[in-house]
Order: sequence, then C-alpha cells, then structure tokens
Amino acid sequence: MNLIFTNRFLLLLSFGLVLLSLGWVGHAPIYVALLYNLGLFIAAAIDYFAAEKISAFHFERIVDDRFSMGAPNHVTIRVVNRANRPITFVVKDEYPSKMDLMTPREARLTIPEHHSRTWSYDLYPTARGDYEFGNIAVRYRSRMDLIWRQASVPAADSVKVYPNIEEAKKNELYAHRHRELRLGQRRTRIRGQGGEFESLRDFVIGDEVRHIAWAASGKRGKLITRQYAVERSQNVLIMLDAGRLMTARIGNLSKLDHAINATLSISFVAASGGDNVGLLTFSRRVISFLPPRRGRDQLNRIMEALYNVEPQMIEPSYARAFNYLSSNWRRRSLVIVLTDLVDRDASAELLAHAAKIVPRHLLLIVTIGDTDLRLLVRKPPLTSADVYSQSVAEDMLRQREEALSQIHQLGGLALDVPAGNLAFALVNKYLDIKERGLL
Repeated sequence: MNLIFTNRFLLLLSFGLVLLSLGWVGHAPIYVALLYNLGLFIAAAIDYFAAEKISAFHFERIVDDRFSMGAPNHVTIRVVNRANRPITFVVKDEYPSKMDLMTPREARLTIPEHHSRTWSYDLYPTARGDYEFGNIAVRYRSRMDLIWRQASVPAADSVKVYPNIEEAKKNELYAHRHRELRLGQRRTRIRGQGGEFESLRDFVIGDEVRHIAWAASGKRGKLITRQYAVERSQNVLIMLDAGRLMTARIGNLSKLDHAINATLSISFVAASGGDNVGLLTFSRRVISFLPPRRGRDQLNRIMEALYNVEPQMIEPSYARAFNYLSSNWRRRSLVIVLTDLVDRDASAELLAHAAKIVPRHLLLIVTIGDTDLRLLVRKPPLTSADVYSQSVAEDMLRQREEALSQIHQLGGLALDVPAGNLAFALVNKYLDIKERGLL
C-alpha cells in the first residue's frame, strides 16, 4: 500500500509555500508558514491512516472461460464498496501484453456506500495459446481528499485463446449458399449418392451412369436418375501437419493457423451433418489423437486439442503419422491431410505412406497454396536474379502439381488452395464428397 497526493493537497501546499516565501523576505511571520505546512502534512498523515483499508472493498475480474482468436473479447471488472461513504476509485487492469487493447483498460468510478459498479474493456487476441492476467491496480480517495491510497489487488488469472468458432459457422453458411447457387436450386435436405434411395429426377450432365433408372427412363421418354439420401454417421478424420513448412506466415497468420481454422470449420460442418469427426496432429511424432466421434462434446475436445498447437521447426514424419493411424483406427473414413509440399522428397514420403491407406480409407490431401510463388511466376523478370527466382518457383509449383497428380492416380483426392480460401474450399469439397457418395 502506498499513497499519492491529490490535487487538493498540492493546491493547499502551494499556498503554504507562498506563505513560506513571504516569511523568508520578511513580509509575514515565518513561524505561521511553518506551522501551516506542518499542519498540512500532519492532516495528510491522519487522512492516510483514517482511510479505509483495501479489505473494505472487493474487486473481481470477470472473463469468459474461452477467448476467441481474431475477435473482440470482453473483460469486466466489478468493484464493491463496503465502506460507509461514497468512494472514488481509479482502477487499472493488468491484461496480457501480447493481446491488443481495443478500449481503455483504466476507469474512474464513484461508488455510493454499500453499492457496486462494473466496467468493461475489450481485448483482441491475435494468436492462440495460454495467456496470463496480472493484478488489478487500484487508487481511491481518502476522507479529506488529501491523498490517494494505492494498492495492487491480487487477481492473477489465466485464459485460453481458441480458434474462432464463429468463423467456422460462417464458412458452413457460405459453403451451403455457394452450392445452392451453383446447382441452381434450393435444397431443404442434402441429397447425394449414399446407400438409401430417396427419389427420382431428370438426368443432368455429371450424374453417374450407373444410377440411371432405365425402366423409368423408358416410360418417360427421357433419362431419369435415382437420387439417394446422403449417409450419416460416417467418419471424418483430419490429420494436421504441425511441421516446419507450416511455420510460414501468410498475412497475420501462419499456415498452421489457416489449417487450424479449416480444421475447425470442417469439424463443425461434419458434426452438424451427423458425421463422426476425429483429429490427429503430428510433426516429427504424433502430438495428439482423437478418434472420430459425434456431438458437441467432440467439438469441444477438438477445440481443446487445437488451441495451443504450435508449428515446430522440424520435418514432419508422415511415416509415423500414417502408421499410428493404421494401428489405432481401422474403420473406413474420409482422411483429410492438411499439409504443405515443396520438394520431391517430402512428396515421395507422403505418397508412399498414403498409398498404404487408400484401399481402406478415402484420402484427401489438402496443400496450402503459396500465393507469393504464383505471383512471382506471373511477374515479368527484370534481372538475371528474377529469372533464377522464377525458375525455382516454377520448379516448386511443378513438383507440387506432380505430387497432387500422383495422389489422384493412387485413387485419392487432392486440393491445392490459397490460404485465405482454405476453410471455405475444404467445406465445399467435403459437401461435394458427401453428395457424390464417394465415402
């Protein structure tokens, strides 16, 4: 506990100093000035000791259990005045320094006796992970308004910053609207080529020939196809690479951040559609594994597994990741691998182990496209260094395209998407797979 003099005290002290200066030059009795100033400091000391102790008040920080990355998060400070007089407080909170402050974290509150007031400010986390709040710094006026008593109220607390679930919900909505517009119709129920027959409709280009209802086509004089209800309770398992290449930053986010946002989006959409969702994160070793399950609790488990995953500056081991999957999960699933590829060695390892699981699972390899490389290839070279840089970029893109082509040849699916469009494109691909009954 310490003190700070108020403006009132400083004003009275300035008057005392004027008296003292007049006494020195003989215009006033100097002992009067000395007594005045001494009395002022004695009054301040009495005021300090007469003021309420910090225990006469209650301070509480109210925050949500989870903060969302890339969104405003509210922090509320509640102050209870248990004293028998109104008190003016100045309250300042010690927030995590790595979060962006959107509104002032300091407030002045005058609270009547035996009442409470709250005040809020907003924080904007730019990264996932664990963060720490410090204490609450407090000043309050004394009875005679000569001093501020100051204290630091213990209020250390931790908070977890998670990926933003609201973005996942938006991606689901945008993807459904996009497909409705693309197909030229509004669907009240998702249809596809699952195992349960639902209805007949006119054949359109792109439909499977094997689903043509020949008897119905003969009767109507035009091609008619069978339409099946999309199967539910299927398994979707996301394999998330947290290796070296995922440390690259695109805008304010790393490639891993973009991949985590996409993971959350596809998990939310799949769970909403009745599918079981699982997660396997890996770098040089398997970091975490959640077998596919359904329901909101599983989404919470996925959020918990994702909030503090950081990319590591080591090469990922596809061998360990796929071997772990084969040993611990055998039910047929849509296995989505979110990774990045830049050379033939990494591609060769991925393809070798991907080939082993294709007979059992439907494999979808998703690579995070590098927009800078594509822009570099399109840009006219001005120097010999530009020519060299372009040739390297073209070779990297070619190796990526070759790897994705080989995935198709193995019987898997591939998607190369710019980071900014990753979540939306992945949700669209999942919906397409469900509609076509590929799983």
